[in-house]
Amino acid sequence: MSDPMRPRASLRTAVVWEVLQDALDRRVKATGRESLDVLDTGGGSGKFAVPVARLGHRVTVVDPSPNALFALERRAAEAGVADRVRGVQGDAHGLFDVVEREGYDAVLCHGVLEYVDDPAEGVRNAVAALRAEGVLSVLAAGLGGAVLARALAGHFTEAKQALDDPNGRWGAGDPMPRRFTADQLTGLVEGAGLRVAAVHGVRVFADLVPGVLVDTEPGAMDALLRLEAAAAELPAFHAVATQLHVLGETQVGTRG
Repeated sequence: MSDPMRPRASLRTAVVWEVLQDALDRRVKATGRESLDVLDTGGGSGKFAVPVARLGHRVTVVDPSPNALFALERRAAEAGVADRVRGVQGDAHGLFDVVEREGYDAVLCHGVLEYVDDPAEGVRNAVAALRAEGVLSVLAAGLGGAVLARALAGHFTEAKQALDDPNGRWGAGDPMPRRFTADQLTGLVEGAGLRVAAVHGVRVFADLVPGVLVDTEPGAMDALLRLEAAAAELPAFHAVATQLHVLGETQVGTRG
């Protein structure tokens, strides 16, 4: 199981983890509370939930998979944070069947919007779970990264189809139901009433570099991590990132 604190996994999670940890630290300072209430929708086996709990926060994970929730329970226990992690079975559509509205300082919506029937509703529900002042972390598949990957693999027709398809899919065999551009994701977050605080490209290079090079070349892993971090904030690279991360913040005075 991957973990933001492990080197190989950090190629996929480092950028998001840095942004998320900074956002949580800022909420701690703003609230004066050392422990925040965090909701992780679609949090699966706890790739982010457990490290967030290690920071001292209380995390509720909502996921439709009983197997994922079982793995979450085991992972939390192994990390010594079982008392700060709670898993409940549910999904983004029926979110408030299992959690309360306006009950969380931060909501994670990672790898969810690709699969829901209505991404806008998914974001609205995530925002409705936030307290009057809170942060939303959205991570979703990027269109440009998929187009680039298909083209580099020599599948030019599929690359063109992904570029033209409304959902960014390269064909019937594509396992990803939907992909997004940075503009589409920020539009969803802003449409739900949040201010976009940051946009980052995730896995701009990591999925294109041969694994053997990263594993065997001295210093390659650290150098690639530094490159990913440097490129993540540059809009030019958002267009080719495998994933896109958007951090949204509530706008004081706009919540009813």
